[in-house]
Amino acid sequence: MEFNTKFAAPEKHQVACVAAGVFESRKLSGAADALDKAAHGQIRELLRSGDMDGKIGTTRLLYRVRGVAAERVLLVGLGREKEFGDKEYRDCARAALAAVQETGARDASLYFAELQVPGRDAAWKARQVVLAAADISYRFDRMKSKKAEETSLAHVSISAASKRDAADLERGTREGNAIAAGMTLARDLGNLPANVCTPTYLADTSVKLAREWKLAVEVLEQKDMEKLQMGSLLSVTKGSHEPPKFVILRYAGAGRKDRPVVLVGKGITFDTGGISIKPAADLDQMKFDMCGAASVLGTLRAAAELGLKLNIVGLVPTCENMPGGAATKPGDIVTSMSGQTVEILNTDAEGRLILADALSYAERFEPQAVVDIATLTGACIVALGHVCSGLFANKDDLADELQAAGAESRDRVWRLPLWEDYQEQLKSNFADFANIGGRAAGSVTAACFLSRFTRKYDWAHLDIAGTAWKSGKEKGATGRPVPLLTTFLMKRAEA
Repeated sequence: MEFNTKFAAPEKHQVACVAAGVFESRKLSGAADALDKAAHGQIRELLRSGDMDGKIGTTRLLYRVRGVAAERVLLVGLGREKEFGDKEYRDCARAALAAVQETGARDASLYFAELQVPGRDAAWKARQVVLAAADISYRFDRMKSKKAEETSLAHVSISAASKRDAADLERGTREGNAIAAGMTLARDLGNLPANVCTPTYLADTSVKLAREWKLAVEVLEQKDMEKLQMGSLLSVTKGSHEPPKFVILRYAGAGRKDRPVVLVGKGITFDTGGISIKPAADLDQMKFDMCGAASVLGTLRAAAELGLKLNIVGLVPTCENMPGGAATKPGDIVTSMSGQTVEILNTDAEGRLILADALSYAERFEPQAVVDIATLTGACIVALGHVCSGLFANKDDLADELQAAGAESRDRVWRLPLWEDYQEQLKSNFADFANIGGRAAGSVTAACFLSRFTRKYDWAHLDIAGTAWKSGKEKGATGRPVPLLTTFLMKRAEA
């Protein structure tokens, strides 16, 4: 699907479908009013008849409206005008695009840029339309013998009657395209089965990404990790026949002396739990345990396409967590790259073990900030459900940046405590500390564990266990938190 901006009176726009909004009070948006005037009151007549009430997300399709150049006119309910905000705007955009896709229209023009959304500019509105379209049109059929039919909708114009906001709309469209492409990459990687998307596959994908977008790339092999004394990471992979990889991607959008932002993504391509094996129910979904890594690759792709004036490093530690004769056992003690020793009380708390060494490795880049992204704990799902990701940070300013980026992108986060009190739960009689702290506050103690490897820089941790994928009928990777991370980097680059 291609997107562009178009500036023309809605009634004169020659397109297969033109969409405009109607509020619940039957008040027409500016574009809908222009269409009604061209049609000599036909739209208001339809509203008076009760055929549409303007409730949020409702639609009404009209054909061959007199006085209107478009073949179809789609009226989209905007809900109550006083309550119209971020969510309502996104909902009406999704409703419009879904309705157009059900027709045979090849192109559509959406006149939503004129709608007033408190605190949001034209670029934000354009970005949300592109992301809604990308989400609705996404299909993953790579592993099927018969491919899904492509939607007939090939072109979407983000339209306005005036060129007043032309620059912002064009910028927002460009940003939306880049973020959507990054999300698609992350979703595709997450949706691939674990027998295809192995650590080697993730590394090969990183190399291809680097080649396409002119990134610097390095892939560390097991022998390299052994030389670096990454005992924490290597303890996870001992039961697997798949070799581990450690990917380093560098995007240089600023000067050589500018310190980078480092993104670290958990890349467990399949998680059985190891010797502390998981129950069989929903075990297939453990292929999604590399969605943190996928989001790092997707975000770097988006940043490169946007040409952000920022240096970014992506670190992807990736391996499988399998049971086996050589697998790490509960009670084993390992030495991390930092020199700190860890008692492994539960081999299913493996994500933090590979992240520990990756976070230690991040020190060498002298980063301005480090953000790790991981499907880390089921406890985070219990706490926050599937609406927002958990956020932990050792600096308030960094946490505030990520929360603001989450609010703007609607890829939201909620900050949880990282108090020293919780560190008590990680005490061990035999090592410096344990890898779990018991059932209570599981997502917090996991973050506390990671914090022990991040004392030399500003750091934030995103627990995306509840947001990286959906279960049930809509099972599949979501591409989150690519929108959040890209928005965060865009704001950093502007600053």
